[in-house]
Parts: sequence; structure tokens; C-alpha cells
Amino acid sequence: MRRILLVLATAAALTGCSAFGQDALCTKAAMDSEVSVVWRPADFGGTDAAVIRVCVEDKCKEQKSGDADNPITGVSVRLPDDIGAVTVPVRLKVTAVRDDRVVVEGSRRARLTEQHPNGASCPPDAWTATFRADPAKGLTSPEGLSLR
Repeated sequence: MRRILLVLATAAALTGCSAFGQDALCTKAAMDSEVSVVWRPADFGGTDAAVIRVCVEDKCKEQKSGDADNPITGVSVRLPDDIGAVTVPVRLKVTAVRDDRVVVEGSRRARLTEQHPNGASCPPDAWTATFRADPAKGLTSPEGLSLR
């Protein structure tokens, strides 16, 4: 009898079951805390015609505008994983490659929202915000940005 109980307990431990019910099954998707800015490369004058620079507080990332045939591209500024539900300043500057002319500038404040890519009770917890770089309006909501 003792041997049967030991075999059952070992099988339960190896399959992720507990004596109190099944533990939460978590996937292993990774996610970073970050502020992302997305855009349509065609909006900024052709393949790699502009440099998009995004700053969150004192951290900045920049990237060329991308291939005009691709529907969407973007850049993200990484934040500390434990940043929490705070509001951070975000700045955008788009510069034309051919003559260093500033095409678009803008700034907004971003309220970070909590994300759980593997489910509410599974790690990681990430804090994110996303904007669109619009050629006329600067930083806007990405809502309605289509892949066309």
C-alpha cells in the first residue's frame, strides 16, 4: 500500500498536479515592460527616408523608417520590469535622412498598463503603452492603424 501511494504521489508531482487540485498551467511567452511606437513606413517618404527617435524619460531608441512595402514597423524603449502603473513622458522626433530636416515632433504622457502574456496568475507581469507616429499629428493612438 505504501508503495502504491508513493508511485501515485510521484506521478502527480511529475505531471504538475497537486493534492489540492491542478496548478495553473502557464505558457512561457516572454514580454518586456516598454513603450512602443508604430508607424507605416510609406507615411514617411519611402524606404528608410526618415529616422524615428523615441524617448521615454532619459532612454531613447531610434530606427530608420523601414521599407515602404511593409505595412507596419516600430521601435520600443525598454523600461524596468517593476516600473508599475505610472505615467511616463514620451517624446517623438522624425528626421528626414536626406537633409536632416525635422519632419514631425511630438510628446505625450503615457499611462502604463499591466499585461500578462501567459495569463493573469502567471509571470511575467509587464507594463506597456503603444502610440502611433503620425506624419501630421505626431504621437497618436494606434487604434485604427490598418495593415493596408
